[in-house]
Amino acid sequence: MPDRIELRGLTARGNHGWFDHERANGQLFRVDLALSVDTRAAAGSDDLTDTVDYGSLAQRVVGLVSGEPVRLVETLAQRIADLCLDDPRVEAAEVTVHKPEAPMTVPFDDVTVTIRRART
Repeated sequence: MPDRIELRGLTARGNHGWFDHERANGQLFRVDLALSVDTRAAAGSDDLTDTVDYGSLAQRVVGLVSGEPVRLVETLAQRIADLCLDDPRVEAAEVTVHKPEAPMTVPFDDVTVTIRRART
């Protein structure tokens, strides 16, 4: 069973959305990540190069969220998962994208899309 590295509540402003006003005005997005990683090498060496540098990963995820707009949260989640899996130490990634300012006509707390992707 692999170990997990989790990042919760990464927040950035992005211009993602189906509607033109979402793409023009932007809104806040939050991202949660759970990465399956074997951390034994890092625990043994006590060296950052033997594990996922979650600080660097967080910056790259925020860059995706604040970068090129997409229409669907599902697309954004997939791009984030692909970014996580670019690191060969990541065996699988669970990505949740929160869109708390989604344009809905009923009261709500949050809209989320969660995907799970594994190395093939």
